[in-house]
Amino acid sequence: MNIYGKNVVKDYLLSGEAIKKIYITPNFKEKEILDLIKKRNCQVVSIKKEQMDRMVDGLHQGIVAEVKEFQYTDLQAMIKENGFLVILDHLEDPHNFGAIIRTCEAAGVDGMIIPKDRSVCVNPTVMKVSTGAITNVKIARVTNIQHTIEELKKRGYWIIGTDMKGTSYKKIDYTGSIAIVIGNEGYGMRPLVSKSCDFIATIPMKGQTNSLNASVATGIVVFEASVERGKHGL
Repeated sequence: MNIYGKNVVKDYLLSGEAIKKIYITPNFKEKEILDLIKKRNCQVVSIKKEQMDRMVDGLHQGIVAEVKEFQYTDLQAMIKENGFLVILDHLEDPHNFGAIIRTCEAAGVDGMIIPKDRSVCVNPTVMKVSTGAITNVKIARVTNIQHTIEELKKRGYWIIGTDMKGTSYKKIDYTGSIAIVIGNEGYGMRPLVSKSCDFIATIPMKGQTNSLNASVATGIVVFEASVERGKHGL
């Protein structure tokens, strides 16, 4: 897999993860990154910007790194006492996914859960949008979101869904072990997933807009949970 962009490649260099090869354009002059490349003794190939444009679908900023495919985490490794998880119920937009990864990393979420089918996965676009945060976030892929929710419940987790009809997100109890569920960009949480939730958090709307972008809504609810948990030493 090819990852691209200064921040993404820099964080990958700092992470210590294996890098097969790094491509740079002749005018790439970021000294800090070049020093890291030299320190890691990575194989470097200089190519023209036009060639790099064909390698990736996005703003590469003059650098591309060839790395192994993203390594997902086993779900069991993410479950713990007073855990804090985020579940994405068939999210499709890689830009939303990347932005949510950044939010989860910044808020101290223990891990994220996504389904294996009919859902966005970790790809170069997601890694670019996450701006390097993905190297510090655990992500598990599961066969069935609803079954996963039931398993989490048995392990002591409270499941908090997000929807337009529910309890104000400000009034939800975010202490203890929790998993916040974010629905699909178009149709939200699937009915069976919604029914499996213990609480539904709603963001009150005062304007004409009746819903928010998935990544924006995630940021509001996840940081509310992070702040509340921080008050209780979680």
